[in-house]
Amino acid sequence: MFSFQSKKIYLFMFLGIQLVVIALFSREAYKKSVTYFIHILRKDNASIPTGRNQTSTAVVANGGDVYANLSRLSKAHSQGENLTYCPKTSPLIGGRINVRIHSNFTMQEVQRKNPLVVRGGRYRPPDCEARHRTAIIIPHRDREHHLKVLLYFLHPFLQRQQLNYGFYVIHQAGNYTYNKAKLMNVGFREAMKDEDWDCLFFHDVDLIPEDNRNTYVCDANPKHVSVAIDKFGYELPYNQVFGGVTALSPLHYLKMNGFPNNYWGWGGEDDDIGDRVSLAGMSISRPSLKVGRYKMIKHKLDKGNNANTKRFNLLRKTRQTWKQDGMNTVESRVISREYHPLYTNITVDVGTKAGLPPPPPPPKAATMADQIQHHG
Repeated sequence: MFSFQSKKIYLFMFLGIQLVVIALFSREAYKKSVTYFIHILRKDNASIPTGRNQTSTAVVANGGDVYANLSRLSKAHSQGENLTYCPKTSPLIGGRINVRIHSNFTMQEVQRKNPLVVRGGRYRPPDCEARHRTAIIIPHRDREHHLKVLLYFLHPFLQRQQLNYGFYVIHQAGNYTYNKAKLMNVGFREAMKDEDWDCLFFHDVDLIPEDNRNTYVCDANPKHVSVAIDKFGYELPYNQVFGGVTALSPLHYLKMNGFPNNYWGWGGEDDDIGDRVSLAGMSISRPSLKVGRYKMIKHKLDKGNNANTKRFNLLRKTRQTWKQDGMNTVESRVISREYHPLYTNITVDVGTKAGLPPPPPPPKAATMADQIQHHG
Protein backbone atom coordinates (compact mmCIF):
# COMPACT_ATOMS: atom_id res chain seq x y z
CA MET A 1 0.00 0.00 0.00
CA PHE A 2 1.16 3.54 -0.77
CA SER A 3 1.55 5.92 2.14
CA PHE A 4 -0.08 9.32 2.08
CA GLN A 5 3.32 10.88 1.46
CA SER A 6 3.93 8.63 -1.57
CA LYS A 7 0.55 9.49 -3.03
CA LYS A 8 1.39 13.15 -2.61
CA ILE A 9 4.67 12.72 -4.48
CA TYR A 10 3.00 10.82 -7.36
CA LEU A 11 0.31 13.46 -7.58
CA PHE A 12 2.88 16.25 -7.91
CA MET A 13 4.79 14.21 -10.54
CA PHE A 14 1.60 13.69 -12.53
CA LEU A 15 0.76 17.40 -12.41
CA GLY A 16 4.32 18.26 -13.39
CA ILE A 17 4.14 16.04 -16.48
CA GLN A 18 0.84 17.64 -17.46
CA LEU A 19 2.37 21.11 -17.15
CA VAL A 20 5.30 20.13 -19.37
CA VAL A 21 2.95 18.78 -22.06
CA ILE A 22 0.84 21.92 -21.89
CA ALA A 23 3.97 24.08 -22.14
CA LEU A 24 5.17 22.25 -25.25
CA PHE A 25 1.89 22.78 -27.12
CA SER A 26 0.80 25.97 -25.42
CA ARG A 27 1.06 28.36 -28.36
CA GLU A 28 -0.84 26.43 -31.00
CA ALA A 29 -3.19 24.68 -28.59
CA TYR A 30 -4.07 27.91 -26.84
CA LYS A 31 -4.67 29.78 -30.08
CA LYS A 32 -6.79 27.02 -31.56
CA SER A 33 -8.80 26.59 -28.38
CA VAL A 34 -9.47 30.31 -28.05
CA THR A 35 -10.38 30.58 -31.75
CA TYR A 36 -12.71 27.60 -31.45
CA PHE A 37 -14.55 28.96 -28.42
CA ILE A 38 -14.81 32.47 -29.94
CA HIS A 39 -16.28 30.90 -33.07
CA ILE A 40 -18.85 29.02 -30.95
CA LEU A 41 -19.72 32.19 -29.04
CA ARG A 42 -20.11 34.16 -32.27
CA LYS A 43 -22.42 31.55 -33.72
CA ASP A 44 -24.50 31.66 -30.56
CA ASN A 45 -24.58 35.47 -30.58
CA ALA A 46 -25.57 35.57 -34.24
CA SER A 47 -28.69 33.56 -33.44
CA ILE A 48 -29.69 35.79 -30.52
CA PRO A 49 -31.12 39.22 -31.42
CA THR A 50 -29.13 41.09 -28.75
CA GLY A 51 -28.44 44.17 -30.87
CA ARG A 52 -28.05 45.18 -34.52
CA ASN A 53 -24.38 46.14 -34.31
CA GLN A 54 -23.19 43.02 -32.51
CA THR A 55 -24.88 40.46 -34.72
CA SER A 56 -24.13 42.21 -38.02
CA THR A 57 -20.43 42.51 -37.24
CA ALA A 58 -20.14 38.87 -36.17
CA VAL A 59 -21.81 37.55 -39.30
CA VAL A 60 -19.82 39.69 -41.72
CA ALA A 61 -16.50 39.04 -39.96
CA ASN A 62 -16.90 35.33 -40.65
CA GLY A 63 -17.16 35.84 -44.42
CA GLY A 64 -20.94 36.00 -44.36
CA ASP A 65 -23.73 37.33 -46.52
CA VAL A 66 -23.41 41.06 -47.13
CA TYR A 67 -27.18 41.35 -46.58
CA ALA A 68 -27.16 39.68 -43.14
CA ASN A 69 -29.32 41.58 -40.65
CA LEU A 70 -29.72 44.68 -42.84
CA SER A 71 -33.48 44.10 -42.88
CA ARG A 72 -33.55 45.41 -39.31
CA LEU A 73 -32.73 48.86 -40.69
CA SER A 74 -35.86 48.92 -42.83
CA LYS A 75 -37.50 52.07 -41.60
CA ALA A 76 -37.93 55.35 -43.38
CA HIS A 77 -36.48 58.71 -42.36
CA SER A 78 -38.80 60.82 -40.27
CA GLN A 79 -39.34 64.22 -41.84
CA GLY A 80 -37.73 66.93 -39.75
CA GLU A 81 -36.15 64.40 -37.42
CA ASN A 82 -33.00 65.67 -35.72
CA LEU A 83 -30.50 62.86 -36.05
CA THR A 84 -27.10 62.63 -34.42
CA TYR A 85 -24.07 61.94 -36.59
CA CYS A 86 -23.26 58.32 -37.34
CA PRO A 87 -20.25 56.85 -35.48
CA LYS A 88 -16.85 57.54 -37.04
CA THR A 89 -16.53 53.81 -37.61
CA SER A 90 -19.78 52.12 -38.53
CA PRO A 91 -20.71 49.29 -36.12
CA LEU A 92 -22.14 47.42 -39.13
CA ILE A 93 -18.71 46.96 -40.71
CA GLY A 94 -17.24 43.54 -40.24
CA GLY A 95 -14.61 41.99 -42.47
CA ARG A 96 -14.51 39.63 -45.42
CA ILE A 97 -17.60 39.37 -47.62
CA ASN A 98 -18.60 36.07 -49.17
CA VAL A 99 -18.79 36.94 -52.89
CA ARG A 100 -20.35 34.22 -55.03
CA ILE A 101 -20.99 35.61 -58.48
CA HIS A 102 -24.15 34.27 -60.10
CA SER A 103 -26.93 35.70 -62.23
CA ASN A 104 -30.07 33.81 -61.22
CA PHE A 105 -31.81 36.92 -59.88
CA THR A 106 -33.50 40.00 -61.34
CA MET A 107 -33.12 43.73 -60.80
CA GLN A 108 -36.53 43.64 -59.11
CA GLU A 109 -35.15 41.19 -56.54
CA VAL A 110 -32.17 43.46 -55.89
CA GLN A 111 -34.61 46.31 -55.41
CA ARG A 112 -36.66 44.31 -52.90
CA LYS A 113 -33.52 43.46 -50.93
CA ASN A 114 -32.68 47.19 -50.67
CA PRO A 115 -35.93 48.82 -49.54
CA LEU A 116 -34.28 52.02 -48.30
CA VAL A 117 -32.70 52.86 -51.65
CA VAL A 118 -34.83 55.53 -53.32
CA ARG A 119 -35.33 56.75 -56.88
CA GLY A 120 -32.09 57.28 -58.75
CA GLY A 121 -30.08 54.90 -56.52
CA ARG A 122 -29.84 57.25 -53.54
CA TYR A 123 -29.48 56.16 -49.93
CA ARG A 124 -28.85 57.67 -46.51
CA PRO A 125 -28.81 55.93 -43.13
CA PRO A 126 -32.25 55.83 -41.46
CA ASP A 127 -31.08 56.22 -37.87
CA CYS A 128 -28.17 58.70 -38.00
CA GLU A 129 -26.75 61.55 -40.08
CA ALA A 130 -24.07 60.32 -42.48
CA ARG A 131 -20.59 61.78 -42.05
CA HIS A 132 -19.67 61.21 -45.71
CA ARG A 133 -21.38 61.76 -49.08
CA THR A 134 -20.06 59.48 -51.83
CA ALA A 135 -21.03 59.30 -55.50
CA ILE A 136 -20.35 56.07 -57.39
CA ILE A 137 -19.53 56.75 -61.07
CA ILE A 138 -19.77 53.68 -63.34
CA PRO A 139 -18.69 54.04 -66.99
CA HIS A 140 -20.79 51.60 -68.96
CA ARG A 141 -21.92 50.23 -72.30
CA ASP A 142 -23.83 46.98 -72.88
CA ARG A 143 -22.79 45.40 -69.58
CA GLU A 144 -26.20 44.92 -67.98
CA HIS A 145 -25.32 41.53 -66.48
CA HIS A 146 -22.24 42.95 -64.74
CA LEU A 147 -24.19 45.99 -63.58
CA LYS A 148 -26.85 43.80 -61.98
CA VAL A 149 -24.23 41.80 -60.05
CA LEU A 150 -22.37 44.94 -58.94
CA LEU A 151 -25.56 46.57 -57.65
CA TYR A 152 -26.52 43.37 -55.81
CA PHE A 153 -23.31 43.46 -53.76
CA LEU A 154 -22.41 47.15 -53.62
CA HIS A 155 -25.70 48.57 -52.30
CA PRO A 156 -25.64 46.60 -49.00
CA PHE A 157 -21.84 46.98 -48.85
CA LEU A 158 -22.22 50.78 -48.73
CA GLN A 159 -25.22 50.69 -46.39
CA ARG A 160 -23.07 48.89 -43.82
CA GLN A 161 -20.68 51.85 -43.99
CA GLN A 162 -23.51 54.28 -43.12
CA LEU A 163 -22.82 56.52 -46.12
CA ASN A 164 -25.02 59.00 -47.90
CA TYR A 165 -24.45 57.72 -51.44
CA GLY A 166 -25.74 57.73 -55.00
CA PHE A 167 -25.13 55.58 -58.09
CA TYR A 168 -24.49 57.13 -61.52
CA VAL A 169 -24.24 54.83 -64.54
CA ILE A 170 -22.72 56.78 -67.45
CA HIS A 171 -23.76 54.95 -70.59
CA GLN A 172 -21.98 55.66 -73.89
CA ALA A 173 -24.47 55.97 -76.74
CA GLY A 174 -23.92 54.48 -80.18
CA ASN A 175 -21.48 51.88 -81.46
CA TYR A 176 -18.41 54.07 -81.76
CA THR A 177 -15.11 53.25 -80.06
CA TYR A 178 -15.45 53.19 -76.27
CA ASN A 179 -13.89 56.02 -74.23
CA LYS A 180 -13.92 55.17 -70.52
CA ALA A 181 -12.00 58.21 -69.24
CA LYS A 182 -14.22 60.65 -71.11
CA LEU A 183 -17.30 58.97 -69.65
CA MET A 184 -15.84 59.44 -66.17
CA ASN A 185 -15.34 63.15 -66.86
CA VAL A 186 -19.00 63.38 -67.82
CA GLY A 187 -19.91 61.42 -64.69
CA PHE A 188 -18.09 63.89 -62.45
CA ARG A 189 -19.79 66.86 -64.08
CA GLU A 190 -23.29 65.34 -63.93
CA ALA A 191 -22.99 64.03 -60.37
CA MET A 192 -21.78 67.37 -59.03
CA LYS A 193 -24.88 69.01 -60.51
CA ASP A 194 -26.98 66.99 -58.07
CA GLU A 195 -25.08 67.44 -54.82
CA ASP A 196 -21.81 68.65 -53.31
CA TRP A 197 -20.35 65.17 -52.99
CA ASP A 198 -17.39 64.82 -50.62
CA CYS A 199 -15.97 61.95 -52.62
CA LEU A 200 -16.39 60.35 -56.03
CA PHE A 201 -15.61 56.68 -56.63
CA PHE A 202 -14.87 55.83 -60.27
CA HIS A 203 -15.82 52.18 -60.41
CA ASP A 204 -15.34 49.54 -63.12
CA VAL A 205 -18.58 47.60 -63.53
CA ASP A 206 -16.91 44.19 -63.26
CA LEU A 207 -15.16 44.58 -59.87
CA ILE A 208 -16.87 43.36 -56.68
CA PRO A 209 -15.36 44.30 -53.27
CA GLU A 210 -14.65 41.42 -50.90
CA ASP A 211 -13.96 43.17 -47.59
CA ASN A 212 -16.30 45.63 -45.87
CA ARG A 213 -13.41 47.36 -44.08
CA ASN A 214 -12.59 48.85 -47.48
CA THR A 215 -14.43 52.11 -46.78
CA TYR A 216 -15.75 54.13 -49.69
CA VAL A 217 -14.59 57.52 -48.45
CA CYS A 218 -11.79 59.74 -49.73
CA ASP A 219 -8.31 60.14 -48.23
CA ALA A 220 -6.08 63.22 -48.07
CA ASN A 221 -4.63 62.09 -51.43
CA PRO A 222 -6.22 60.39 -54.46
CA LYS A 223 -6.89 56.78 -53.50
CA HIS A 224 -6.40 53.67 -55.62
CA VAL A 225 -8.79 51.23 -53.98
CA SER A 226 -8.78 47.98 -56.01
CA VAL A 227 -5.22 47.03 -55.08
CA ALA A 228 -5.73 43.24 -54.82
CA ILE A 229 -7.80 41.71 -57.64
CA ASP A 230 -8.19 37.95 -57.92
CA LYS A 231 -7.21 38.12 -61.63
CA PHE A 232 -3.73 39.31 -60.56
CA GLY A 233 -3.36 36.88 -57.66
CA TYR A 234 -4.47 39.54 -55.15
CA GLU A 235 -1.25 41.47 -55.74
CA LEU A 236 -0.63 45.01 -57.00
CA PRO A 237 0.45 44.68 -60.67
CA TYR A 238 2.78 47.75 -60.57
CA ASN A 239 3.22 50.83 -58.40
CA GLN A 240 1.86 53.53 -60.71
CA VAL A 241 -1.38 51.70 -61.57
CA PHE A 242 -4.45 53.84 -60.88
CA GLY A 243 -7.45 52.08 -62.36
CA GLY A 244 -10.29 49.73 -61.55
CA VAL A 245 -11.73 51.47 -58.49
CA THR A 246 -10.37 54.90 -57.59
CA ALA A 247 -11.48 57.66 -55.23
CA LEU A 248 -11.06 61.41 -55.71
CA SER A 249 -12.43 64.38 -53.85
CA PRO A 250 -13.68 67.26 -56.04
CA LEU A 251 -10.51 69.17 -55.08
CA HIS A 252 -8.28 66.27 -56.21
CA TYR A 253 -10.19 66.03 -59.48
CA LEU A 254 -9.89 69.73 -60.29
CA LYS A 255 -6.24 69.86 -59.26
CA MET A 256 -5.29 67.15 -61.79
CA ASN A 257 -7.64 68.51 -64.49
CA GLY A 258 -9.76 65.38 -64.40
CA PHE A 259 -9.08 62.61 -66.88
CA PRO A 260 -7.76 62.51 -70.47
CA ASN A 261 -10.30 62.61 -73.29
CA ASN A 262 -8.15 61.18 -76.08
CA TYR A 263 -7.85 57.50 -75.11
CA TRP A 264 -10.14 55.62 -77.49
CA GLY A 265 -10.39 51.86 -76.94
CA TRP A 266 -8.89 49.68 -74.23
CA GLY A 267 -5.79 50.61 -72.23
CA GLY A 268 -3.62 53.56 -71.29
CA GLU A 269 -6.04 55.93 -69.58
CA ASP A 270 -5.46 54.46 -66.10
CA ASP A 271 -1.70 55.03 -66.35
CA ASP A 272 -2.25 58.55 -67.68
CA ILE A 273 -4.46 59.31 -64.66
CA GLY A 274 -1.79 57.94 -62.32
CA ASP A 275 0.76 60.27 -63.96
CA ARG A 276 -1.63 63.20 -63.53
CA VAL A 277 -1.77 62.58 -59.79
CA SER A 278 2.00 62.99 -59.43
CA LEU A 279 2.21 65.85 -61.97
CA ALA A 280 -0.36 67.74 -59.88
CA GLY A 281 1.87 67.37 -56.81
CA MET A 282 -0.13 64.62 -55.12
CA SER A 283 0.63 61.03 -54.20
CA ILE A 284 -1.44 57.85 -54.39
CA SER A 285 -2.84 56.32 -51.20
CA ARG A 286 -3.96 52.71 -50.99
CA PRO A 287 -5.62 50.31 -48.52
CA SER A 288 -3.73 47.18 -47.53
CA LEU A 289 -3.74 44.13 -49.80
CA LYS A 290 -5.83 42.32 -47.18
CA VAL A 291 -8.56 44.97 -47.28
CA GLY A 292 -8.53 46.22 -50.90
CA ARG A 293 -9.57 42.83 -52.31
CA TYR A 294 -11.84 42.51 -55.35
CA LYS A 295 -13.30 39.71 -57.42
CA MET A 296 -13.46 40.37 -61.17
CA ILE A 297 -16.39 39.10 -63.19
CA LYS A 298 -14.94 37.14 -66.08
CA HIS A 299 -15.76 38.45 -69.54
CA LYS A 300 -14.42 38.85 -73.05
CA LEU A 301 -13.17 42.15 -74.46
CA ASP A 302 -16.17 44.25 -75.40
CA LYS A 303 -17.10 44.97 -78.99
CA GLY A 304 -15.96 48.50 -79.83
CA ASN A 305 -13.32 48.42 -77.09
CA ASN A 306 -10.32 46.96 -78.90
CA ALA A 307 -6.83 47.64 -77.60
CA ASN A 308 -5.70 51.23 -78.14
CA THR A 309 -2.60 50.93 -80.31
CA LYS A 310 -1.66 54.58 -79.71
CA ARG A 311 -1.75 54.41 -75.92
CA PHE A 312 2.03 54.29 -75.43
CA ASN A 313 2.62 57.34 -77.63
CA LEU A 314 -0.09 59.21 -75.72
CA LEU A 315 1.42 58.26 -72.37
CA ARG A 316 4.80 59.68 -73.38
CA LYS A 317 3.12 63.07 -73.92
CA THR A 318 1.13 63.25 -70.67
CA ARG A 319 3.54 65.75 -69.10
CA GLN A 320 2.90 68.15 -71.99
CA THR A 321 -0.84 67.53 -72.46
CA TRP A 322 -2.45 67.07 -69.02
CA LYS A 323 -3.24 70.75 -68.46
CA GLN A 324 -4.75 71.18 -71.94
CA ASP A 325 -6.69 67.90 -72.14
CA GLY A 326 -9.08 67.03 -69.34
CA MET A 327 -12.19 68.28 -67.64
CA ASN A 328 -11.54 71.75 -69.07
CA THR A 329 -11.89 70.48 -72.66
CA VAL A 330 -14.37 67.58 -72.41
CA GLU A 331 -17.03 67.64 -75.13
CA SER A 332 -20.16 65.56 -74.81
CA ARG A 333 -23.90 65.68 -75.25
CA VAL A 334 -26.28 64.24 -72.67
CA ILE A 335 -29.03 62.39 -74.50
CA SER A 336 -31.12 61.31 -71.52
CA ARG A 337 -31.15 61.14 -67.73
CA GLU A 338 -33.29 58.33 -66.33
CA TYR A 339 -33.98 57.71 -62.64
CA HIS A 340 -34.14 53.97 -62.08
CA PRO A 341 -34.93 52.45 -58.66
CA LEU A 342 -31.29 51.43 -58.05
CA TYR A 343 -29.28 53.99 -60.07
CA THR A 344 -29.38 57.10 -62.22
CA ASN A 345 -28.68 56.28 -65.86
CA ILE A 346 -27.12 59.06 -67.94
CA THR A 347 -26.83 58.25 -71.65
CA VAL A 348 -24.24 60.45 -73.33
CA ASP A 349 -22.78 60.99 -76.78
CA VAL A 350 -19.01 61.44 -76.42
CA GLY A 351 -18.38 61.55 -80.16
CA THR A 352 -15.37 60.00 -81.89
CA LYS A 353 -11.69 60.77 -82.43
CA ALA A 354 -12.83 63.32 -85.00
CA GLY A 355 -14.82 65.18 -82.34
CA LEU A 356 -18.43 65.60 -81.34
CA PRO A 357 -20.83 65.57 -84.31
CA PRO A 358 -23.31 68.44 -84.65
CA PRO A 359 -26.63 67.90 -82.86
CA PRO A 360 -29.45 66.43 -84.92
CA PRO A 361 -31.85 69.02 -86.35
CA PRO A 362 -35.07 69.53 -84.40
CA PRO A 363 -38.14 67.78 -85.85
CA LYS A 364 -39.71 69.88 -88.59
CA ALA A 365 -43.15 71.19 -87.82
CA ALA A 366 -45.78 69.69 -90.09
CA THR A 367 -47.23 72.09 -92.61
CA MET A 368 -50.90 72.29 -93.50
CA ALA A 369 -50.17 70.57 -96.85
CA ASP A 370 -48.43 67.71 -95.04
CA GLN A 371 -51.41 67.25 -92.73
CA ILE A 372 -53.88 67.25 -95.65
CA GLN A 373 -51.72 64.72 -97.54
CA HIS A 374 -51.40 62.50 -94.43
CA HIS A 375 -55.17 62.46 -93.81
CA GLY A 376 -56.00 62.25 -97.49
